[in-house]
Amino acid sequence: MVHALWRQFPRINLKLIALEPYLLNAVNLPNQPIHHKISQLLKSGGKFLRPGFFYIYSEFGQEVDPAKIKAGAAAVELLHVATLIHDDVIDESPIRRGIETIHTEYGQKNAIYAGDYLFTCYFTQVLKSTQDPANMKRHVDAMQTILAGELDQMKYNFNQQMTEADYFHEITGKTAELFRLCFQQSALVSQASDQIFKLGGEIGLTIGQAYQILDDILDYSGDPHQTKKPVLEDLKSGVYTLPLIFALQTAQKQLKPLLDKREQLTHEDIAQIQAIVVQSGGLQQAIQSANQLTAKAEKLIAQLPERRAKRDLQTLTQLLLTRKQ
Repeated sequence: MVHALWRQFPRINLKLIALEPYLLNAVNLPNQPIHHKISQLLKSGGKFLRPGFFYIYSEFGQEVDPAKIKAGAAAVELLHVATLIHDDVIDESPIRRGIETIHTEYGQKNAIYAGDYLFTCYFTQVLKSTQDPANMKRHVDAMQTILAGELDQMKYNFNQQMTEADYFHEITGKTAELFRLCFQQSALVSQASDQIFKLGGEIGLTIGQAYQILDDILDYSGDPHQTKKPVLEDLKSGVYTLPLIFALQTAQKQLKPLLDKREQLTHEDIAQIQAIVVQSGGLQQAIQSANQLTAKAEKLIAQLPERRAKRDLQTLTQLLLTRKQ
């Protein structure tokens, strides 16, 4: 079912409703148990943000084949879901969008193969949306950036010296690059101007960074019943995000003995770290950073031509970057 937030954008909502069965048909895996799990994941309440942005931004281009736009929107969602499956294996996450993860039910090997299979489905949809070598290369470049970002995470895990710059480098690869790809490929497939293409890249990057920071804020402050994932899951796997990085600048003496326990952290330790991050102002600093990026995204969107898609981008950006889940 398409997320309720799209009801505020009726024409995009209709396109996303039509996209869901298209995605299910695009993933025709003979292994029925894994196919069923992937279908569950596709239907389990994800926000469809990337294809939604793709559809909206395509309205700044010229009239093109609707089938190519749909394939382009499907491609970015399939790439996103593939990375989620791999992320869940790496982070040993038991739940994704309120359902049991593939690796939890069928093992890591099968989950990795499932994610790899979705990569092939992604490129199938890319080919349906465009066969321009330059556009294809943009997808290859984006995928390399995303995967390199995931590999870079290895050097940051459990790293108490991690800086704000390190954090932004990491989230640009693992999150913001896919948002940037959505906007840029939407501009290319819809034959928009070079200016719209360039501006779309900046908008996507900024929204992606702000979105990830807010996600990390919610990891410290969110309700797991609303976020549909365990609170502080990143901390348990050694991923230090912006609230903790800021807290380490002023409360290192309090945090170091706890963080030195690494994988041996207890629930009580994690609760204590959470309290220190809030009390030291780390959480509030991260909120300020997200607010600054939100303001930047709004200024970039303001440069777009006046049309309904621009108003929708403004509304959607405000909704996403002030969300509680």
